[in-house]
Amino acid sequence: MNKKPTYIDLFCGAGGFSLGFEQMGYKNLFSIDIEPNYCKTYQSNFPKHLLIQKDISNIGEDEILAFIRNKKVDVVIGGPPCQGFSMAGNIGRKFMEDSRNQLFKEFARVVAITKPTYFVMENVARLFTHNQGRTKGEIIALFEELGYNVACQIVNSADFGVAQIRKRVLFIGNKISNHILFPQKSVSKYKTIQQAIQNFPILKSGEKSLIPNHVAMKHSAQMLEKMSYISNGGNRLEIPVEIRPQSGDVRKYIRYNSEEPAVCITGDMRKIFHYSQNRALTVRELAKIQSFPDDFILKVLPYLNNNK
Repeated sequence: MNKKPTYIDLFCGAGGFSLGFEQMGYKNLFSIDIEPNYCKTYQSNFPKHLLIQKDISNIGEDEILAFIRNKKVDVVIGGPPCQGFSMAGNIGRKFMEDSRNQLFKEFARVVAITKPTYFVMENVARLFTHNQGRTKGEIIALFEELGYNVACQIVNSADFGVAQIRKRVLFIGNKISNHILFPQKSVSKYKTIQQAIQNFPILKSGEKSLIPNHVAMKHSAQMLEKMSYISNGGNRLEIPVEIRPQSGDVRKYIRYNSEEPAVCITGDMRKIFHYSQNRALTVRELAKIQSFPDDFILKVLPYLNNNK
């Protein structure tokens, strides 16, 4: 019997990347994240995985080698958090010189130590063109110095049947070939948000259901009035001018369009409303849009505690 290929998940968060590799038949060697709330969800859904809750920069080479227990590493995966690259006009300052981007170096350090055949690293799409392409070049050069053939490309989750427009840049490296294949679009028509979540029970503001994580945020009376004016796919301009929010993120005070994929899900979705119900989406609905199965339970839900 062939052994399952192995992977390491860095900056694993709640475990979305791990879930995909598990579904494709890979075996986890260990995963790392520093955030306790993410780790609670990860450990709950992957109880047999070795999860390290620690700052990756404080984990030494000997520890990392002990985690893999002399096993061959086929793939290292992860999405290092990045803050520094988004600075406008960062011409003249190298991406890797910014201390806020140290976690990219930590990803590379683990790759250098464990020597996987492949690595897959993902990040926000605008990194692809940041600093006139210099940032992308720095990252590629970093891994080429470690002996990897590297390529990068922007992919959109909606192209693969996910009910969300989510563009990310993928860096793929390997030690065996300079011919690197990226996934090709697999659907002819995008999946809509309505197709993804229409079977969940209808909820009013503050209501709960028997489905895990399907709990509606409790909105204030003022917020409920504002959202009541917004039609399917509409925005703040439909709110009467005397109560209309006048400034802020253009993604706030909009209602999902039932006939389109969802806008990209971020950390705060309180003011983007269900296409037909007067409330923000539940955590279960947000997870479903991102293609998490219904039995993947999120354990800590600060999203629900803010009722603005």
